[in-house]
Amino acid sequence: MEKIRDIMTDDIECCSLLDNVYEVAVKMKELNVGAIPIVDQGKIVGMITDRDIVLRCIAEKHPASSKVGDIMSSDLITISADADSKEAVQLMAKHQIRRLPVVEGGKLIGIVSLGDFAVRELTDDQAKTALSDISETSQSQMNH
Repeated sequence: MEKIRDIMTDDIECCSLLDNVYEVAVKMKELNVGAIPIVDQGKIVGMITDRDIVLRCIAEKHPASSKVGDIMSSDLITISADADSKEAVQLMAKHQIRRLPVVEGGKLIGIVSLGDFAVRELTDDQAKTALSDISETSQSQMNH
């Protein structure tokens, strides 16, 4: 079984609590990503997704100059670099998330996403199962 350390992306772009929502959105556009970790002194304190920006900022008529801390998700599910891939996939399916911050001593050292599993032959079925579970729940929530 592969360790998260071997699968994760460790070249991560982050924002800080000093950034505003507009700055995060610009960084998302530049990097072509849908989520940016928010760090404070190297420790992950939140994650902001394009969906967070739409639902918690735009739909609630907050300005783009809003603080990231007001929009980000701070109740994070994280994983250790030494955990195995099966544990990561189970966490993603259970919590309906597509990305897991990888931490060591509270510090952000990487991110593992479903896409990281999809390109790995050994865990392809696991990724498909997790993605299927997440997508089904997302679709049923949208239909309500």
